Formats: sequence, C-alpha cells, structure tokens
Amino acid sequence: MEISAAGRLEVRITPADVGKRVSVRSLMEHPVPVEKFTDTVGVLTSWDNGVLLITRKSGESVRIAESALVAGKTVPSAPARRRGPAASYEELARVAARAWRPVESERLGEWELRAASGFTRRANSVLPLGEPGVPLDEALGAVRRWYGERGLPAYVQTATGAEGTQELLCAELERRGWVREVTAELWTGPLAPVADRGDAAGVVLSREADEAWLGRYQRKGVSEVALRVLRSGPSVWFASVPGPTGPAAIGRCVVDGRWAGFAAVEVDPALRRQGLATAVMAALARRALDEGASAAWLQVEADNAGARALYAPMGFAVHHAYHHYRAPDADGTGR
Repeated sequence: MEISAAGRLEVRITPADVGKRVSVRSLMEHPVPVEKFTDTVGVLTSWDNGVLLITRKSGESVRIAESALVAGKTVPSAPARRRGPAASYEELARVAARAWRPVESERLGEWELRAASGFTRRANSVLPLGEPGVPLDEALGAVRRWYGERGLPAYVQTATGAEGTQELLCAELERRGWVREVTAELWTGPLAPVADRGDAAGVVLSREADEAWLGRYQRKGVSEVALRVLRSGPSVWFASVPGPTGPAAIGRCVVDGRWAGFAAVEVDPALRRQGLATAVMAALARRALDEGASAAWLQVEADNAGARALYAPMGFAVHHAYHHYRAPDADGTGR
C-alpha cells in the first residue's frame, strides 16, 4: 500500500487511472471480528458515481465504494514471471488461434469472427486482438448479425490477468448484458521437462486422428467440420496408447515455431493414475523438441482439478485467464 511520509495510508488513484492495474485497500462491508480491511489487485475498469469496478486476474469483477477506500496505488501492468517462458498475451492468443482454426472466418477491423458449425466455443467466437474499426455498439451489432446468419449464438473470447489483456472490454460487454459462460486458463511452461517426465515407449504418434482415436475423444459424434478443426495448425500430431478395447489414452499437439500446444489429453477412466497421460505428453513433447520447439502451452478449465494436478508438476503455470461472453437474447438474458 502507498504510505505517506507521515506514515499514513493514502489513496493515490483517481478516475483518470481507469485502464491501469491498481492495488487498493478498502473497508470490508461486513467485517469479521479480526479483519476490517480487504485488499484487491486488478485492472480499474470504471469509476462512476462513487463506485470503483476492479477486474481481477481471474476475470472476477469487484465493486468498491469510493467511501470505503483506505489506500490505493497503481502497480506495474505485468508482474514479472518467476518461471516458464516469457510471452505476451497477444503472442499466445495468436498461437492458440492457429492451433484451433475455424472453418470460416472474417475480419472486422482487428477482430476475427470465427465459425465452425458450433464445434467448440474457441472456433465459434470473436477473437478481438485490437480495435474493430467502428464504435463498440456497432461492432457488437455486426457480430450478432454475422453469427445469426449462421444459426449460431454470438460469443466474444476475451482474456484477463496479463499485459495487454482485455479487462476493459470485459467490463463493457457486461455493461451491455453479455453473459460470461466459461472461464478457463492458459498455462505455459518449458517444453524439455515435459519430455523428460514419462516413458513414451508405448505411445504411437500419427499425423491423422483415426477412428480409434476419435472413439476415445470426449466429444462424441465428431463431424467432418470437427475433423477439419482438429487437423488444423502448422504441424499437428496425434498420440495414442493402444489398449485392449481401443486407445487407453490419447493426446494432440500442435507445433508452431517455438511453441508446442497440448490438447485432448484423455485417458480411459478404468486406467487412470497409471502415468498414461504423462507418457502421451512426453511422447508429443519429444516430437515437438525435434521440430525445434522449446516452450509449451495448454488450456485448462478452472474447475478441472485433475488436469491442474497433472500439469503443475511438469512446470506449467497460469499465464492468463480467458472467457467466453455470450450475447444477450432479445429478452435481455444470455440464455
């Protein structure tokens, strides 16, 4: 917290700091017997009518009454990473987008509108890396029309928690009634430790996802459109571990320059906790190293405790959170 020369806490932020990363201390609305204050760190996304709105790294929005402020200051926009490869949000967003390409896309300024017959939100949402070139309300109207013409709900994918992420856009979407349906995280880490983690001797690698691989994939009824998305990317590899009734485990990796992106790592429920997921990732990582990659990324849903327990010991750590906002329906809801 900011402390004056006289030793007093001071509020050193103003409405002019909207858009900056801040750290504030405020009086709790209902203090417990011991704690009277709470600290909040995030991006100041608005300061209107005596109320501050701060968006945390997770995407959670916190409202704080100006009258409750005890101290506040601006802080560096991107805290130093203590481990893992350095990367900007924009670099990772573009790498992730190339690894999961839509069937159809269109530009709206620096926004990319993406569609793939509804197969995953990632391939059926707007990626807004920059400005749309028109006022926001006009842009969102164009987005809704574009997806409506394809019989799809309109989604915008945003991110929070890293330098260059879109806390302000998140706040503007929420102000217009867009509903955040999904929050996940993008994790990064060095690639070599992943390759060293497990015995990859029994893992089979292929450029194609065969029927057996698709049979283990959790998204059932995979269509031709879905196959086009799965096969997309600069250098795509599919891994499987043969089992008695089909693959015991599968995985997918896309190599793109220095990055290797992992996805679809799944294990037969009856064969879990035997190191099969680790073996799949090790085999894919070794192939990615052979192609010149040195860093790794993957996406984890916020409530997937099993995946988080698998990836953290491999050296992965959270880089940023990302969210999918759905346009409100005609009745004003997001359903």
